[in-house]
Order: sequence, then structure tokens, then C-alpha cells
Amino acid sequence: MDGNRHMRDETEIDRRFTREVKAKVKDHFERNGLSKHANAAMVTKTVILLSLYFGSYGLILAGSLPLAAAWLLCMVMGVAMAGIGFSVTHDALHGAYSANPRINRLIGWVFECLGANGYIWKITHNTIHHTYTNIEGCDEDLEVSPLIRLSPYTPRRPIHRFQHVGAFFAYSLATLFWVFVKDFKYFLKKDLGPYRGKKHDRTEWASLIGTKSLYYLMMIVVPLLVLDITWWQYLIGFLTVHLTAGLILGVIFQLAHVVESTEHLREETGTALKGVWTLHQMRTTGNFATDNRLLSWYVGGLNSQIEHHLFPRICHVHYGNIRPIVRELALKHGIPYNTNPTLWGAIVSHYRVLKRFGMPEPARATA
Repeated sequence: MDGNRHMRDETEIDRRFTREVKAKVKDHFERNGLSKHANAAMVTKTVILLSLYFGSYGLILAGSLPLAAAWLLCMVMGVAMAGIGFSVTHDALHGAYSANPRINRLIGWVFECLGANGYIWKITHNTIHHTYTNIEGCDEDLEVSPLIRLSPYTPRRPIHRFQHVGAFFAYSLATLFWVFVKDFKYFLKKDLGPYRGKKHDRTEWASLIGTKSLYYLMMIVVPLLVLDITWWQYLIGFLTVHLTAGLILGVIFQLAHVVESTEHLREETGTALKGVWTLHQMRTTGNFATDNRLLSWYVGGLNSQIEHHLFPRICHVHYGNIRPIVRELALKHGIPYNTNPTLWGAIVSHYRVLKRFGMPEPARATA
């Protein structure tokens, strides 16, 4: 009886908060005559990041730079690659970059130029992660590697005891795994999160194979043919791009959901979110370093994850303005508003969670 009453109370809180926060955010845009999509600042950022990535690639292929300078440009490519993922393609694939679906599709294709697949990302991230956030067995973002335990409900292995040490190295392999394994793995999996027997259209298979082939041609074949370098010099550069991007992406993506203040749920609770979805997002998601202007520019909406999860179709350049609205209403309705004030604080919190999840469960007392 008490459980049913508690559920009714939660549903009512969720309903009131959701209705009020949507109304006030809508009013903010209408009152100020603003579009919810990209503005001039967003377009400028897009040009800068794309220029850094593809410009560095072009300068390296020109072959006129000393090896040390070319190697530094490989780092720049890695930093830009992560930034494009955070701040450009992420919005486009959510349909938040533009009100025009064609523009979103066009910019979303940059994702394929980075070696990833936008179609499968929309399934695993936009649909599954955003619906079943931090639910073990459903949220694919918790399945980084069998060597890393990101949920207290994932079966523990002895090797997890050391995950707080090895996780950050594993994160650096993220884009290498993505480019060569992850997308193929998801296409071949029969079960994706809560979806069973998932099938993919032939055109999506053709797109996957075609775009991957073009990426391998651009990033592997062409440099080896054009540049006067040894295979191991090429390998150092290629790995530098991906280890740099992988570490940045791998760490930043964890700081919004796998920290001390956020909640985790078991798989069977995934069907019990009806009526309390917004509350679930607030409890399983957190912001970090939102006052850090440079970081906020670079990671886009990733450090304003609360606002992103509530309004995924609003371009991230507006999150700074709607954040006070969300925070104020969360406080009013007694809803958690999780936040770490600094980047370092969020990293330390994630490290502590990794360490805790890696330890054996305390033995239960027996009668």
C-alpha cells in the first residue's frame, strides 16, 4: 500500500516538474525571440573544429613538415576529433543542430568521416541510453568493456579490483575500438539493450561497409602511399590521433553518469519508468564544471548533461541560459540536481566510483 502511494506521489512530482520546466524553457526562447537550434557561435565553433581536424590532416599529407611537427598535428587531430564528436555531430545526430533535417543529416555525416556510424549511434545513444540511463543490462553506455564495471549490478570479476588504475588506459582505446570493432559488433548483435532480435536494413549495412572503407582509405592507405615515412612512424601518428581522442572522449562521457551522486538501477526496473522518466533522468545524470567557459565550449553539452537529457533536441549552445531554469525548478520540487563544480572534482568522483565498484561486495552477516 505504501509502495503504491509512493509511486503515485513520484508520478505527480514528475508530472508537475516536467510540465513546468517545459513551459518555462519554451517561454525563454519565445520571449527572447531565439531559435532552439544553432546560432552564429555554434557555426563558428563548427568551422574551427572541422578546420583543425581536416586542416591538420591536409598539412600532414603535404609531407613538408618535420616529423615532430607532424606528430604534434596528430595530437591536434585527436583533440579536434573529440571536440567534433562532443560539439558538432552529437547535436546533429540528435536533430538539435538545425530545424532542417537535411542539414542535420549532412553534418551528421561528419561522424562517418571520423570512422563511426551515425545510424547505430542513434539507436544505442539517442534511443537506448537516453531512455534507460544507468540501467544495467539496458544502457549500452555502461558496456564499455568487460574489464570495466560501471554499474553495481554488473557481475563482478576479480580483475575489476584493479579497474580504477586501468580504466583510463582502456578509455584511451575507445575510438580505436569504435573504428575497427564497435559498430560491426552492434550491427551483428541480435540483442541491443532492451531490443531483442534487432535487424538492420540492407542499405544501412551497405552504408556501414562503404563509409568504413572510405575511412580506412583516408586514414591508412593514403598516408602510407603519400608520405615518405616508415610503417612504424605512420603507426605512431595513427595511434596518437586515436589515443588522444579516445582518452578525452572516454573520460568525459563517464563524468555525467558514473560519479558518486548519480543513481544506478537494475535491468528489471527499466519497465517501471512510465510516469517518472524525468525524475529518473535527474537522478541518474549530473553536470560538471559548468562555470568553466573553455571546457563548456569544447565539450558542448556533455558537461550540461541534465539539460541535455531533458532537452536533447535543443542545441547545446543554449544550455547555459536554460540551466538556471532547470536548477531552480528542481530545487522547488525537491528533485536532485547533481553537479560537480570542477572537472577535476568530477574525475576524482569517477575514480572513487570505479574503485568502489571494483571491490568485492561486503559479506552479509548470517544468523
